[in-house]
Amino acid sequence: MSVAEQIFARWPRPLDPMRSFKVKVGLLVMAALLFASGGFWLTSQQPFRLALLTALIVALGVTQVLAHGMTSPLREMTAAAKAMARGDYSRRVRATSRDEVGELAHAFNRMAEDLGADDRYRRELIGNVSHELRTPITALQAMLENVVDGVQQPDPETMRSALRQTERLGALVSDLLDLSKLEGGAVPLKPRRFEVEPFLRDLSSTSAGTVDIDVTPPGLTAVADPDRLHQVMTNLLDNAIKHGSPAAGVVVRVRSGLAGELVVDVHDDGPGIDPQAREQVFDRFIRGGSTDGGTGLGLAIAKWAVELHGGRIAVVDAVSGCCIRVVLPQN
Repeated sequence: MSVAEQIFARWPRPLDPMRSFKVKVGLLVMAALLFASGGFWLTSQQPFRLALLTALIVALGVTQVLAHGMTSPLREMTAAAKAMARGDYSRRVRATSRDEVGELAHAFNRMAEDLGADDRYRRELIGNVSHELRTPITALQAMLENVVDGVQQPDPETMRSALRQTERLGALVSDLLDLSKLEGGAVPLKPRRFEVEPFLRDLSSTSAGTVDIDVTPPGLTAVADPDRLHQVMTNLLDNAIKHGSPAAGVVVRVRSGLAGELVVDVHDDGPGIDPQAREQVFDRFIRGGSTDGGTGLGLAIAKWAVELHGGRIAVVDAVSGCCIRVVLPQN
């Protein structure tokens, strides 16, 4: 925006307090007629042409001053829309009016902010996915080149290493597909009532570590989509097992909340998470310092699945280690 445009945009807008565009138009017409009549009266002793010209000039000047605030948001929105077409989402409209045009300006600013956030997310996602895919592909390519060139023998250890890289690629693609479905709303919820403890026992039997389950009261039931909740708990348990010690294992505590909500705590004895970083662990491709080869999407998927139920997930204070709490409404 040029200096002249910035100065022009800061001109006073005397009609902004009016809540109706129709009222503004009426006041504009009345003011133009009033000032034109005054100018004509003051020059009535002059020739008629001069008096008429004076009235027209006065009416035009009053119209320009008063109508500036009525039309400038529209001009600013036009300029901002053209900037968006070029990929610039930083332009905002001065939304000081309280009428319909002002509401449109507020909605336009919100739309510009959302579009800018979506554009940033798209760029970050492309960069992150490219980075995550390049790492195992590069390792797998180097390993296969060494085998083809005879530098490395295709022994069981080499094949197991190649298999791990392939499994990592498969896990990343699977997590990306799950996240895409959740964000796009393509995963419908199929809630039903089921008993919590047998559900968790069955899930923990396939885990790679020790899981201690504590459900209070015994026989507690939940209303949720078992498939989506299985997805949530699998990601939370895998994350806890990776960061905790094998000796202590993972503790899962389930209880009924004060408002009848289902409260699930997954606790490990790992290094924990700094309070400043607790919100970021649910972002995509955030591993919290882990170098175990995870995709960095597990907690992001868990968050989306929990929010799909209308619940919430967060890292809560614990005496030691890390505790992630899931709260699901049961109404």
